[in-house]
Amino acid sequence: MDDATRTELEAAAFRRLRQHLMHDRPDVQNIDLMNLAGFCRNCLSRWYQEAADARGITMTKDEARRIFYGMPYDEWKEQHQSEASPEKQSEFRDAFARNVGSEGS
Repeated sequence: MDDATRTELEAAAFRRLRQHLMHDRPDVQNIDLMNLAGFCRNCLSRWYQEAADARGITMTKDEARRIFYGMPYDEWKEQHQSEASPEKQSEFRDAFARNVGSEGS
C-alpha cells in the first residue's frame, strides 16, 4: 500500500471514530472513556492540535476542541456531559496521570 492510500485510510478511520463518539454515542462520558481506555474526546482534539502544530499550523486548545466537537466545548458539556461521582473523579485523576501526565486536559 502506498503512503497516500495509507494516509487516506487512516483519515477515514479517524473520521469514523469521531462520528461514533460525537453522533452515535454522545452518551458515553469523557470521564468513562479516560478511565477505561486512557483517552477521551479531549485527547483526540489535543492530538489534532499537536498534529497541526507539527505542521506549523498554530491552533489553540479551544480551536482544536471546537473543530473536533463541532461546537464550543462548553456547549458540548452542557448538552452531553453529566456530573461525575467522586469515585469516577478519583479514577480519572489516576487515569489522567498515567496516560496524559500532570499537565491540564
